[in-house]
Amino acid sequence: MCGRYTQTHSARAIAAAFELDEVPPLPPRYNIAPTQLVSAVVQPQQGDRQLRVLRWGLVPSWAKDPAIGSRMINARAETVAEKPSFRTALRYRRCLVIADGFYEWQRQGNQKQPFYFHLQEHQPFGFAGLWEHWESQTTGEILETCTILTTAANPVLQPVHDRMPVILAPQDYDRWLDPDQNQSAALLPLLQPYPAEAMQAYPVSAIVNKATSDRSECIQPLATTEV
Repeated sequence: MCGRYTQTHSARAIAAAFELDEVPPLPPRYNIAPTQLVSAVVQPQQGDRQLRVLRWGLVPSWAKDPAIGSRMINARAETVAEKPSFRTALRYRRCLVIADGFYEWQRQGNQKQPFYFHLQEHQPFGFAGLWEHWESQTTGEILETCTILTTAANPVLQPVHDRMPVILAPQDYDRWLDPDQNQSAALLPLLQPYPAEAMQAYPVSAIVNKATSDRSECIQPLATTEV
């Protein structure tokens, strides 16, 4: 799964990485957690790519209780096209969740050691995501929410966890965001483990275990040894 991640790059770097015309100031975030607001890129039917703020934890349009979103922070690539909660969003509401690293935990005896994963050059990247629009039938409350797709772990992740978030290569952004592409068969091949040789990982402090810890110390390595 993917339960915590980071986004520490400037608005200028994000605009360049995702070909966005305008990006508002983005404070660095070192420990993004479920149910928080996150930045994502969407492609409208008409016009250019846009930055949108979504709540992490997808609430299907048909849900009666938005609390379901806290259980839908991830969608498995292997079943996303069949699951009622995700299959319509896969066809019509895809996004890139903006990130530059993520955490996973390795069980070590009675404890779990957090590890930080990022790309070799620590550049920003897009998680393959889905988003939904939900509106309460009683109060009129509106929520726009998202989920991050996951797949089997690559060799960098395998010593720590058996799943990893789907990181899309920049050359695949257009196909993933294309509003005219609604065939699952054309999209599912993109949902593969990211190449291990392009990633790095190292253990970090347990301060990241608390969602309220959001500072640069979260990504500082405990040791120089990488996995």
